[in-house]
Formats: sequence, structure tokens, C-alpha cells
Amino acid sequence: MIKFLKRGFVPRTTFNTIEKCLIQEGGLLKSGIRCVVTQISKSECLFPEREDFPSRHIGPRDHDIVTMLDLLGYKSLDQLTNDAVPKKIQFQSLMNITEPMSEYDLIERVREIAEKNQIWRSYIGMGYHNCCVPHTIMRNLFENPGWTTQYTPYQPEVAQGRLESLLNYQTMVSDLTGLDVANASLLDEGTAAAEALSLCHRHNKRTKFVVSERVHPQTLAVVQTRLDALGLEVMVVPDVRQVDFAQRDISAVLLQCPDTRGLVYDYSGLAAAAQEHGTLVVVATDLLAMALLRPPAECGAALAVGTSQRLGVPLGYGGPHAGFFAAEHPLVRLMPGRMVGVTRDATGRDAYRLALQTREQHIRRDKATSNICTAQALLANMSAMFAVYHGPQSLRDIATRVHNATLVLDHGIRQRGHKQSNEVFFDTLHIIPVAEHDESAIKARAQEKKINLRHFEDGAIGVALDETTKMEDVDDLLWVFDCQDVKKVMASSEVRSKSIMKGPFRRTSPYLTHPVFNMHHSETRIVRYMKRLENKDVSLVHSMIPLGSCTMKLNSTTEMMPCSFKHFTDIHPFAPLDQCQGYHILFEELANDLCAITGYDRVSFQPNSGAQGEYAGLRTIKRYHEHRGEFSRNICLIPVSAHGTNPASAHMAGMRVCAIRVTPSGDIDMEHLKDMVEEHSKNVSCIMLTYPSTFGVFEERVADVCDLVHAHGGQVYLDGANMNAQVGLCRPGDYGSDVSHLNLHKTFCIPHGGGGPGMGPIGVKAHLAPFLPSHPVVDPLADLGEEAHSFGSVSAAPFGSSAILPISWAYIKMMGPKGLKRATQVAILNANYMAKRLEGHYKTLYKGERGLAAHEFIIDIRDLKKTANIEPGDIAKRLMDFGFHAPTMSWPVAGTLMIEPTESEDLQELDRFCEALITIRKEIKDIEDGSIDKRMNPLKMAPHTQLEVISEEWNRPYSREQAAFPAPFVKGETKIWPTVGRIDDMYGDKHLVCTCPPVLDDF
Repeated sequence: MIKFLKRGFVPRTTFNTIEKCLIQEGGLLKSGIRCVVTQISKSECLFPEREDFPSRHIGPRDHDIVTMLDLLGYKSLDQLTNDAVPKKIQFQSLMNITEPMSEYDLIERVREIAEKNQIWRSYIGMGYHNCCVPHTIMRNLFENPGWTTQYTPYQPEVAQGRLESLLNYQTMVSDLTGLDVANASLLDEGTAAAEALSLCHRHNKRTKFVVSERVHPQTLAVVQTRLDALGLEVMVVPDVRQVDFAQRDISAVLLQCPDTRGLVYDYSGLAAAAQEHGTLVVVATDLLAMALLRPPAECGAALAVGTSQRLGVPLGYGGPHAGFFAAEHPLVRLMPGRMVGVTRDATGRDAYRLALQTREQHIRRDKATSNICTAQALLANMSAMFAVYHGPQSLRDIATRVHNATLVLDHGIRQRGHKQSNEVFFDTLHIIPVAEHDESAIKARAQEKKINLRHFEDGAIGVALDETTKMEDVDDLLWVFDCQDVKKVMASSEVRSKSIMKGPFRRTSPYLTHPVFNMHHSETRIVRYMKRLENKDVSLVHSMIPLGSCTMKLNSTTEMMPCSFKHFTDIHPFAPLDQCQGYHILFEELANDLCAITGYDRVSFQPNSGAQGEYAGLRTIKRYHEHRGEFSRNICLIPVSAHGTNPASAHMAGMRVCAIRVTPSGDIDMEHLKDMVEEHSKNVSCIMLTYPSTFGVFEERVADVCDLVHAHGGQVYLDGANMNAQVGLCRPGDYGSDVSHLNLHKTFCIPHGGGGPGMGPIGVKAHLAPFLPSHPVVDPLADLGEEAHSFGSVSAAPFGSSAILPISWAYIKMMGPKGLKRATQVAILNANYMAKRLEGHYKTLYKGERGLAAHEFIIDIRDLKKTANIEPGDIAKRLMDFGFHAPTMSWPVAGTLMIEPTESEDLQELDRFCEALITIRKEIKDIEDGSIDKRMNPLKMAPHTQLEVISEEWNRPYSREQAAFPAPFVKGETKIWPTVGRIDDMYGDKHLVCTCPPVLDDF
């Protein structure tokens, strides 16, 4: 007999291997020698081994995995996944990724990388400004998993906190711009501007657009890219005020005020002329400037866009930041993205919920107004809290300090003889140096002070001040331009002569008048307010969020920590590359790892959401065909089992969608696909696959699908949303895919943040690399030289939301190749375990050829509508009483629930969720048997609030205990109470209110 000591003397990986062998062989080695595993405590070991990160990330313990495999009839994870994944596409090697790092080693390594970034004072501007992030907001919101791990508020009864905060954001944007309605944020300023012009086209059906050349260059690039794909004409003009609108063929005019050089000008006459001839005016503007300047609505603008970054969100090398979008009320039903509205619950009390367009792109497919399905909720909430914390007067004071500092700098510049071309300005100067002080001399002096300025092609220099600018900084800037020191300049009585507070541009209308912006100005009040909102929401700190296709996995503290490091947060996206070496080391390492995981050859980090990645991938394919002279290839084949955003993305990319049927088992109908590719052989651009399919199965013939499309000259776009089921087991680039977007906020652990941020970089095979996104300021394709043939830009920042990329980098580095594969295997195990446990209670709609699901599965409850009048929404609301968020409802199949547990959830949590669903099924059985009323029962009346349960009146045919504590595990200390009853969506759509309602006693 051989004794084997567990851990301490034997590496854990070695022990796990031997332990698996013993389990598989029933305790007998093939040699017949009996082995006994002896557990010894860590205290008996001189050097006990530290727990590795994969064991922290993966929920089920080793013995739990044995139990779960046993239920499914498997002896090992390898055996399970060999049956789940088609043999033809299985990846037989280990991914070429470095061995896993410990959490502590990783933090040391990432600090070394971060500190390779040099923090200079950046006065570049161009829509990006340094700001003072209140520490209480940074710590209690940005670094708080109670705020970062919430899902999009599609279940409003357990999302009232973030919905209230997002409504504050909308109110702030509406107040500052003067427009009637705002949405709950878009991806950035560039995409907001593009969405605004697309709205104008939908509104008046005109196809010509005028854009000022004084719009920020990155915004102009995104707008041109987006409208070009739709066949719309963009005319860039030097002065929009000279445009003749009498032809009545111009859909909209886009201008910037203050413009990219900093000029503030009167565009009210232009707006009046445009309105007279049916042209809409879109203004890209600055929210902080709006504290002092007349708002766009008062100047005749129909829409206003921009970024709220400078209101309490770090620079982060370009993102994530929240783009804002506001419009006149007549345009509200054409607005893209998410909007929070006020409605009422079943008891008649006011409540919040997402209004109008929520997920409409899944319903309308290629007829959708936009493919936007990601807001920037976390960052919008930061800006909203910034406004709540500061209030109108403090916000005005901040703007005044910035403006006054700029007045001082302007006066000193002009005293010295330099020309400053902006007659009226807020925070930005456009300086033409005097002859003896040319651009190179000024640049050298700026470098000596470690200051970044904006340099124009004509030799002019831009300087944009911000909230962090002190008089010492102004003094340094004056020195850079060889001016008098700041004290002498400030002594002049003419310093304030150009103040906007003295002229016609001065704002006179009030803003932020709602009490929420006027009562939380002490840290005590703001902390309590943030905590009160946080406590209204279900997030991953409470329980599993089993949303199919959304992958709500662990967002570990170690992964999140680098996002707050100063050397990552305080870098301007257009800073010189030699100051950003840390970021580019991280980009390169992450890109190499993602290529090793996917089988692709190059990665673009520019797309800052999954849907944006879809769009970028399709535009890359389209540009590839155009470069080859195949301009007729514009048909995108999309199986009905693909993700709902796919058709909308294809439409936005200028493609024609051709739907491909699926078989009753959920697989692509190969005969129909063959017919379609043969019919459109000369016009097929690509096929968009989701793999594993949205139905939650690994289709056996995915490689055959790829081969068929390639044979007809098309490309294969594989939606990477379900990469969570593939990492380490198969690689899209190996079995035929040409391009994928990768939802880093799903598979690679970036948190959902209550509805954003997200990141959707795309990986491509080598032949598509020259056609990836470019950028007008910092070109990610610069290394390709003349070989680059990009289609354009999709995001305002060259590398998207760079500041959250350390999360995915850290996850991969700490998991290592074996840990990543094991995570995928456990994700598949968890899903199949839950499906097995629910057998006999619910029907699993789709399974693979061997009776297995992938990492998610669909339960069919359509029959319950007939037998008990129960729909998916009833089960979703009842789950709240058990403390759970609902699975994905009625998508991709109406009348179903799609469940994805992820590998991070342990066996106890899986069992609790299964127990909740089984208990609910028993309650449905009571309805079917007639022992409880079909209209007044625990499901139809769910969720049950604390106020309802403790009220004196209780006239329901079931007990208070059944209402609030339906299972034994709910009776513990972790009971989660929904703060409102069931939401009345119809009332909210009929009475649309998207700003903070008046304060009422019962609200």
C-alpha cells in the first residue's frame, strides 16, 4: 500500500492528476497496487502551497465536480467535453499562453507595466480632459462590486437603484443641454454623433449631411465611416454658417460648439435657417461649458451630443466614458439606445424602468434603428453622482475656475505678441506663435516641463485647460510661451475682458434644480445615497445571475485593481506614444493571448462594445471584398439561431440580410444554406454564425458551414459572445472562421457595470488584417504602412476602452492555459448539471447529438401558458422572491428561459437556483390542479415587497410566508427584498417621463 500525502509536499496540480486517476480507476492503479490518499492539515506542512487563482475563480470544488459528473454519467471533465464538442473541431494542444501567475505576483507585474506610462500634464483637449474624480465616488461606486457587477436593468424591480441613478444622468444631460429628453448614455462622443445623424435620416428621409470641419477629427472620422456604409453623403465644410439650406435636400448639419479649436460662436441664425427648410441641427458640445454657456436648445439645436467624461470619469487612455445624447421631444421615439422612464408598479407607486427601445434590435432585427445594446451605465452613473455630489453651484464654480484660468493664459499669450484666434472661448485657446518663437521652440520648452500640447498641421498650438489646472500650471504654460509670470498677468485689469460671463453667450437659465442635485453635498449624504441605491439592486455580490448568453462570471478584485492605478487612469488618448509604453506592452500581450485562444492572427481593440465589434468585423469583411474589386458582395447570411444584434449590425454595415432556417433540433438547415449560397453565389459577402448557437448547442457541422461559404467566395463572421464555451476546447480560427468579436465583458471577465462598459475587440485571420479599423490621430495600423486599407474608424478612441483591458489581461495571466480550459469545462458541466437536475420539472428545448448542452440551455415553458396562464415574466418576477435575477426571457425563442450558470458558481448556488425553479414548478402545479387561483397566486402577484408583506391587510389566498420566504434557504440573513412591486410597462410607455419626477411623499 502506498500512502500519498495531499498538498504541502506534493504540488496541487500533481495531486489533482493522481486523485483523478484514483477516482477513475475506483482507487486501484492499473498495476493493482492499492493507494490511499491521506489528508493532512496545512499546519503539518512546513511550506503549504498557496491556493492558485483558477481554484478561486472556478466555483465547484473538486469533490463537487465528481458529484456533478456522476449525476451526468461521466468520469471526468475531459470525457464530458469530448462528447459535447464535435470531434472534428476539437483543439488538441495547449494554448500558447504563459503559465499562471499568482494574484500577488500579477499585481507586482502589472504595476511594473503601468509605471512604464509617463504621466505628463496633458492640455490636448479634443473632447478629453483631466478631472478630479471624487474619492468617495471612486471608492464607493467605481471600485464597488455592488455597482460594477449588476446586469443591465431588464428586471427593473431589482434594479431600482441604478435606474434612479441613470435617470439622474438623463436629467443632468437634459438640464445642461436644455433639451427635452436624453438617453442613458451611448458609447462615446463619436458614436453619439453618428447615431444623431442616422436619427435625422430616419426622421426626414434625406440623404445629404453637412459637417463642420471644426468637429473633433475622431468624431468626424466615425461619422464618415458610419454614414458611408449607409450610402449617405457627407459634405465637410469650413464654416457651417455659410451653408444654403434652400434646396431642402440636407437632412442635418453637425457642428461643434465650443469647436475643436475652442471657439464659441453664435449658431442661432444658422439653426433658424436650417429649421425653416426642414434641416435638423446637431450640436456636439461640452457639458461643463454648459454651466456657463447658453445651452444648445436655446440656440435652436434639435439634438446635442458629446461625452460626460470630464464630469468625474478618468481619462483612461480613451475610455470607458459615457457619450451623451439629448433631443427635442418630437424625436424621442426615434432615439437609439436605452432610456430610463418613470412608470408605476402594481400598487400604483412610482417606479423606474427602461422605456421604449429596450432591446428592440432583437425584435426588429435588420429593421432596428440601431444595433446599440450597450450603454456606458457605470460611467454614466459616475457622472450622475458627480453632479449630485457637486450640485449646480459647485458645478458652476468648477466651470468658472477653468474659464478664469483660461482667461489668464489668454491675456498673457496676447501680451507676449502671440496671436490667439478664438475671440470667445471657454477653456481652449488656438495660438499662432510669433515668428521668433516657432512651434518647435515652444514644443521643446513644453517637453522640459513635461507638458503635452496640441499641435496643428499649420504650426498653430492648442491648449485646453481643465478642472485640475492650478495657477502654478498656468504659470508653467506662460513660461512655455515665453510670457510674463502668472502674478504679473493677473495684475492686469483686462484679464476678464473676454469673459463669457460679460457677453451674449452667458447662460441665464437654471439647471440641476431637482432636489436630488441639491441635498447630497456632504460626504456623509453622498455615501448614504449611493449605498441606499446600491441596496435596491441585485448584483453578483448577492447571488448568481443566470442570464443565458450574457456570462455573468466572477469579476475578481485582483483583476479590477489595476483599473484604478494612476498610471492607467491619467493618460490622454492622444498623448505621444513614447509616454504610453505600458499600455502598448499590455495591448501586445493581451492580443497575443487572444490570438492563441482563438486561432486568429491579429486583434483590433478599437470596438468598445460587442455590437460595435460586430459592426467593425462586417466592415472589415466588406472592405476586403471592395479591395478585391468585388463590390457586389453585400449579402449577409444569418441563421435565425444567431444573436439578435447580428441583423441590425449587418444593416448598419450596408449589407442585405438573408435569413437561414434552422432544423427542429436547432441546427442550421444545411439544405437551405446550400440553396441560398448557390442562389447568391456572386453576391455573398459573409455568414454570421453564433457558436455554440444561441440555442445553447455545439452544432456538429460548423466546419462544413464555413467550407461551404468559403467555396462561394464569402467570409465567415463568428459571433464571439459564446466564446465562454470554446476557450481551450476549440478555436474559431482553426475550424473556418475569418473574424470574430470577443465580448471581453463576458468570457474575459470585464464586469457588466449595470449595463456597460463593454469591450468587443475583433480578431481576424491574416488576410483581413489590413482592413481593420484605423484612427485619424493615433493609427493602430501604422505598422502596416502602405499595406493598410482600413474602412475607417468605429470609436472615438484609437484603442477603445483601454482602461478596462487590464481586467482581461489579468484574468488570462492568472488562469494560464490549463486554468482557462478547466473554466470552460466547468461552465459546460454546470449547465448540463442544472439541466439534468431540472429534468422532470421543465423540458430542455435543445440538446446536441449526444444529449448535451453547451454552456447554456433553454427551458421551454410555453405549455404553462395553456395549463396555468403562466408566462416567462411570471417566473422571472417570482424568482426575485427567492433572491435571484431571472434568466434570459423569451429569447431566442418566445416563451422560454435561457439559463447560463458560468463556471464561477459553486454547487451550493446551482442547487439553490434549481430548488427555486422546482419550487416554482410546484406552485404552477397548484394552479394547474385548481388548488390556487389562476389570477391571484404567488407567481402572478410577484414580486412581494417588504411593505406588502408587513401591511395590516393581507387578502391573498396564500400565506405571507409563502410570498416572502418560499424556500428554506430564503429564510436566512441574506433575504433580498424587491423595493417595488411588478412594473406596469404599458403605463410607462403611454405616459413617457424620462427626467427626475417631482419629489412626492410616497416616492
